[in-house]
Amino acid sequence: MISVKEAKDLISQHITLLNPISIDLAQASGHVLANDVYAKYDIPAFSQSSMDGYALKFEDHKQELALIGEMAAGTATSITILQGQTSRIFTGAPLPQGADTVVMQEKITRRDGKITLQDPNLKPGLNVRDKGSEIMAGALAMEKGNLLSPAAIGFLAGIGINQVSVYPMPKISIIVTGKELQQPGKTLEFGQVYESNSYSLSAALKHEGIEQIAVYEADDDLEILKKVLQTATESSDVVLLTGGVSVGDYDFVIEAASHCGIKQIFHKVKQKPGKPLFFGTKNQKLIFGLPGNPSSVLCCYYNYVLPSIKSLSHKSNNVVELQAKLTHSYSKAAGLTHFLKGKYENGLVTPLSAQESYRLSSFAQANCLICLDETQEDLKKGDILTVLILPD
Repeated sequence: MISVKEAKDLISQHITLLNPISIDLAQASGHVLANDVYAKYDIPAFSQSSMDGYALKFEDHKQELALIGEMAAGTATSITILQGQTSRIFTGAPLPQGADTVVMQEKITRRDGKITLQDPNLKPGLNVRDKGSEIMAGALAMEKGNLLSPAAIGFLAGIGINQVSVYPMPKISIIVTGKELQQPGKTLEFGQVYESNSYSLSAALKHEGIEQIAVYEADDDLEILKKVLQTATESSDVVLLTGGVSVGDYDFVIEAASHCGIKQIFHKVKQKPGKPLFFGTKNQKLIFGLPGNPSSVLCCYYNYVLPSIKSLSHKSNNVVELQAKLTHSYSKAAGLTHFLKGKYENGLVTPLSAQESYRLSSFAQANCLICLDETQEDLKKGDILTVLILPD
C-alpha cells in the first residue's frame, strides 16, 4: 500500500496532454487554447462613435454648425465634414471624414438646420472609439493556455476569429460491475441494490463540461469484464471502473486489466474510504479502478480522477484546498488518511454524520472533504485541518 501523496504523485507522472484539435469558436467554451491567437484586423476597423450625437471638428465647437447629414451604424458610405459643419451620428457608426469629436445629443440646441453646442467639458476626441483601439492587426490577442471563458469567446468573436486550436475534453468510459445492481425506477429483488455510481460520476463529469461519456455494465464475470474493458480502453482517454477491485472471489478488475495490457501503476492506498483504489495506464490512457461503495467512488473521484481529467485538458484543478478550524473533537486510528464528508463555512469545518462508505446521504449535504493525515489520531475542537472544497 502506498500513501495518498505517493498515489497522487504517481498519477501526475503518467499524464500526457491530449493532442490539440481545431474547433468552431461557438463550441470552444470551457476549453483551453493550445496556440497563441493573433488579430487579423484592426478592431474597430474604423473610427466610430460611442454615443448618439453629432460629429464635428473640435476646432469648430464654439461656433454654430450647419447640419449636413447623418451616419448610422452599418453605413456603407461615408460623408465628409468641412469646417463649420456637423453630421448627425449614432452609436457604432463610422466617424465622417474630417470629424474628430462627437458631442452627445443631449448637449446641443438645434434650430433651422443648425446646432449650437452646450458642452463646456467637450474635449478633442471625446466619444470616439479610435481605429484599432481594441486591438491592432497582427497583435497578440490571446496567449496559449488561456481558458476560453464566455468573455474570452466574445472577445475572439469580436475580432473576427471563428476557429481556435484547443486541448479537447477527454472521452470517458464508466464501467459498472456487480450482479447485485438494479437500475433506479425498477423493483428491487432480494439481494439487489440500486446502482448509483454511474449516475454520480456522469453528473460530476458533465459538471466539468465533459460530454463524451459512455456507460457500460459488466456482471461479475471475468470474460465479460475483459471484453467490456477492452472496448472501453480502445474508445476512451480515461476509463473508470466501479467495484471489483478488492480481493474477493468475484473481484476481477485487476486480472482483467492485466489481460487487456494495462500496466498497473499501483493498487491500494492508505486511505479511508477508497483503500482498494487501482490505477493503471495503456498507451497514455488512464484507467482507474474505483471501489464499489458510493462514497468511496466520489472520494476517489475528487482526489484523483478530477485532477487527472483537468490536467489532460491543460486546465486547473477546481477542487480548492484550504485550512479550517474543526468545530468539535474527532478521533481516528493512525495508519490511514481519512477523508470525512464535511460542511465548511466562514473558516470553520464540521464533520457530518453517516461517514460510512456505503452512505451518500451526508455526501449529498457536504461541500468539502476533511483531510486527516495518516499520522493523526485524536483531534480537538479548534485544530487547524486541511479541507478540500468541492466544486459547486
